Amino acid sequence: MKNTVILTMMITLAAGMNACKTKPRAEEKFNWVVDRFDDIKVLRYQVPGFDTLSLEEKKLIYYLNQAALCGRDIFFDQNGRYNLRIRRTLEAIEQGYTGDRTSEDFGKFEKYLKKVWFANGIHHHYSLDKFLPEFSESYFDELVAGTPAEYFPQDFTPSVAAVVTEIKPVMFDPELFPKRTNQAAGEDMIATSANNYYEGVTQKEVEAYYGKLIDHRDSTPISYGLNSKLVKEDGKLVEKVWKVDGMYSSAIEKIVYWLEQASGVAKGAQKRTIDELIGYYRSGDLSQFDTYSISWVQDTLSKVDFVNGFIETYGDPLGYRASWESLVNFRDEEATRRTETISAEAQWFEDHSPIDPKYRKEKVKGVSAKVITATMLGGDCFPATPIGINLPNADWIRKDYGSKSVTIQNITHAYTEAAKGNGFLEEFIPDPADIELQKKYGSLGDDLHTDLHECLGHGSGQLAPGVKTDALKNYGSTLEEARADLFALYYLGDPKLAELGLVPSFDVAKAQYLRYILNGMMTQLARIQPGKDVEEAHMRNRMLIAMWCYEKGQQGGGEAVIKKVERDGKTYIEITDYEKLRGLFGDMLHEIQRIKSEGDYAAGKALVENYGVKVDQKLHDEVLARYGKLHIEPFSGFVNPVYKPVMENGEIVDVTVEYTEDYPDQMMRYSKNYSFLPSVN
Repeated sequence: MKNTVILTMMITLAAGMNACKTKPRAEEKFNWVVDRFDDIKVLRYQVPGFDTLSLEEKKLIYYLNQAALCGRDIFFDQNGRYNLRIRRTLEAIEQGYTGDRTSEDFGKFEKYLKKVWFANGIHHHYSLDKFLPEFSESYFDELVAGTPAEYFPQDFTPSVAAVVTEIKPVMFDPELFPKRTNQAAGEDMIATSANNYYEGVTQKEVEAYYGKLIDHRDSTPISYGLNSKLVKEDGKLVEKVWKVDGMYSSAIEKIVYWLEQASGVAKGAQKRTIDELIGYYRSGDLSQFDTYSISWVQDTLSKVDFVNGFIETYGDPLGYRASWESLVNFRDEEATRRTETISAEAQWFEDHSPIDPKYRKEKVKGVSAKVITATMLGGDCFPATPIGINLPNADWIRKDYGSKSVTIQNITHAYTEAAKGNGFLEEFIPDPADIELQKKYGSLGDDLHTDLHECLGHGSGQLAPGVKTDALKNYGSTLEEARADLFALYYLGDPKLAELGLVPSFDVAKAQYLRYILNGMMTQLARIQPGKDVEEAHMRNRMLIAMWCYEKGQQGGGEAVIKKVERDGKTYIEITDYEKLRGLFGDMLHEIQRIKSEGDYAAGKALVENYGVKVDQKLHDEVLARYGKLHIEPFSGFVNPVYKPVMENGEIVDVTVEYTEDYPDQMMRYSKNYSFLPSVN
């Protein structure tokens, strides 16, 4: 969908560029890296400032944290109808297998299980391609046979053997369910996607079904399909709604229970917001979700905050159905001053945006921004998580009531700490002066890019009268992320930021421009398997911007704005004129805002397909080889801290935080304590 942005950009791939901005503390000995496997590194994050919160705030966070964990199985099931059966079979083996647990094959089994946990299913969390076990089917049979029956779920019906027979081809056959979400143009993106958002329907049927609803709806522009599965029963299309007494009821009832505990300690506007969310979970009525979203965005004073629900639609190629996610947090008061400075000038930024004036908002409403400390990640935010969020997604709410933007400081800090000294700078940036610029301003540039992207970029501009919010269809997410990124990149180089005291000079923009173009043209290719195109929306967005600017920067005579140069057999990116590059960002923002405002699907498709999809295979091979020598995992995610209530006479008198749980232990504990859906449905 639109606005939960995985702006890991260079942070995951090259966070070692940034020197930590905080003063040295005892945390320097903190064990940031928990686990490594395949292309993944699992990290810890800290929760600085938790001890300074009041008891009521700690209790509120504890209850919201519990609610955040109770929807884990929902996301697994949304990602694929066999995911829970597969995960629970693997976990039964992990717990109970009585054979040789030191063999190479068992190590491959445990690696596969770690990947399933991390991806919330059997498809890679980023590429969305199915990953296959490195062990054989016959060995899998041995594992099942060597695991006592009592370790398998009791709801495996009609038998464990039947379930195993059913899931084996799903696990091992590369031709079966190869893609979780297929966005390839020219194919039936619904029929060829393995996600569990639809059953027995085609893309044309889905488009016709919602097109008719949207054309005939009343004045209330609710987000159709957001919280339901569309299935065909007896030849008719039916929505199965995710709510209490509906689909996912057993898990949602637990979420509601913990939200009710949170409501008991919340006050004022926040209590009202939580109660409205509970009401929506009970009814499944999307108009109630909009009521909740309006209350949530208007509550800018509560220190503790949260996201909980069916929010982002990236997983649906048509952008209707939303994945379940949760993020609990509290405001970082000191760092928030930066985002407050930006959001206070929202109207100035809108008025000076390099887009057609008719697509600017005459009056920007309700822009709030803050820097937060995450306390719990759940669902689609876990283990991989965004570093910035801008919500709500509904354009009409954003226009009439505004939006709430956050930058997640303790997550970006963990990325930075875990990646120090990884050798990325020296490998991909040959100029010592550019390296020094990255060390000096890389972190500041990242933070400001995220702030501008989230605080203002997503909330900027407006649709032309009569244009539908879903007009760009499967290209909508990529183009929306590109629009917000371009807004941020353009304004990073504006003198206004220096005037506001946010940057010392244009050098901050130069540092960010180089790393952005380098990432979009080259280094993000480390995340793609050989021979594959770019398919994930955020990666397409970055490649689209970089390659469009590269091409346009060759035109008009004079020296190219962006160059590919070769030194000692290695490819590097060189920017010759940063001011001209900023101008290109502005030109592209002008066009993408026009495309969104006018709902110009053909132009949007052409941009994405021409600049954001196809990979230079020779360059791809080179990037993979250079990354391989550095031993840098291109993807990172997290384990959560463990929160323990301190009880006296049946009452919580304090909540403590521990950072000791490892990755497998946390995953197994979550499966034991927070699984409420049937394994077989």
